[in-house]
Amino acid sequence: MGYVKCWTTALAVLFIAACSSPEPPPKKNVFDPLTQQIDRARDVQKTVDENAEHVRKAIDNQERGEPTP
Repeated sequence: MGYVKCWTTALAVLFIAACSSPEPPPKKNVFDPLTQQIDRARDVQKTVDENAEHVRKAIDNQERGEPTP
């Protein structure tokens, strides 16, 4: 009788271990669309800031009389 309990327990543990996935899939939540919009807005702001810096440098170069690239 002791062997039956041991084998039953061992098989149950092995079955659970074999069926479990190594990594759980990423969970989606209700905030995903909002965070995606915020990320896009940050990317757009970064692009706008880079362009503004480029224009600022071009204006400074023109004021100093340096040739524009």
